[in-house]
Amino acid sequence: MTVLVVTNDFPPRQGGIETFVRSLCDQLEEVVVYTSRSPGDAAYDAGLPFPVMRDRTAMLLPTARVTKYAVRLMREYDADRVLFGAAAPLGLMGPALRRAGARRIVAMTHGHETWWAGVPGARQALRRIGDAADTVTTVSSWCADQIAPALSPAAVRRMRRLTPGVDTERFFPDCGGEQVRKGLGLEGVPLVACVSRLTPRKGQDTLIRAWPRVLAAVPSAVLLLVGGGPDRDRLEGLASAVGVRSSVVFTGPVPWADIPPYVDAADVFAMPCRTRRLGFEPEALGIVTLEASATGKPVVVGDSGGAGDTVRHGETGYLVDPYNPLPVGVRIAELLSDPAHARAMGAAGRDWVRREWSWDRSGAVLRELLDA
Repeated sequence: MTVLVVTNDFPPRQGGIETFVRSLCDQLEEVVVYTSRSPGDAAYDAGLPFPVMRDRTAMLLPTARVTKYAVRLMREYDADRVLFGAAAPLGLMGPALRRAGARRIVAMTHGHETWWAGVPGARQALRRIGDAADTVTTVSSWCADQIAPALSPAAVRRMRRLTPGVDTERFFPDCGGEQVRKGLGLEGVPLVACVSRLTPRKGQDTLIRAWPRVLAAVPSAVLLLVGGGPDRDRLEGLASAVGVRSSVVFTGPVPWADIPPYVDAADVFAMPCRTRRLGFEPEALGIVTLEASATGKPVVVGDSGGAGDTVRHGETGYLVDPYNPLPVGVRIAELLSDPAHARAMGAAGRDWVRREWSWDRSGAVLRELLDA
């Protein structure tokens, strides 16, 4: 039987949830996707091996019209299983799809559901979503701990962990880093990369504040900030104010397909992500950290939300206080000063990711949940 995937988040729109949902579709034998409209979607959908039905709106919400069309797709494609790409709010359609014949309903959560769990009204809606689904999945142990209090005891017992996988055929050692270094004029220098949108939550400002400590130990070290975002002007000003502007390189936006070589270019990957807005803006997981490990890089990661699940502290890298530049700088300097230790951590990270973070593993979990 066919799985109906109902999701607001789907390529060609870029983002972590979009990549997660799209990759899981490859793990299902028969699938039809119902999603929102997005620029360039017709050309993208034409190359897919399964049908995609686009709503007329740019944001898919659980309205009566959308629910009615989802029921129609279930009947047209003989779908008896439903996967909600993001539980909140689309999972509110669960009871109607159950009445229409859905045998199994799986509702995925990511990070934004953690604040739903703490807000009156949204909390009650999340409880209804959990009761309507056979399983609510979470991407990290931290997310599970935050969401569980909002669910009924029965829904909590049915929760399962479903994480993104890492494409180790895209992210692997020597996947183009030398070419990136050459293009940027950074050949032979100790290099630390942070690959992420330039936003306060990702902690690039902490890296800049930590850089004087890094330079004191490794004077030629360069910080490579890969990505665009609204925080760039502030970060450039901060680098000048701290006196490290000549040691910080901003690449600007980099297409998703070109990201692996930028990760590979680094000696160390660092992203001291932090929780903001009174706990409502955490790092739910941080797949880019795992991609860095797959590329054989030691990682330095901020202790925010579920980010701790992406590093084995002292084995594949370090979990650090994202609010304190001093320990961040100390850990980075330690890794740059001891290349053999850094390489050993990177190798351990790649082995761990290949063993426990594959898409095949994630697909097996999802198929089990849908077929139970």
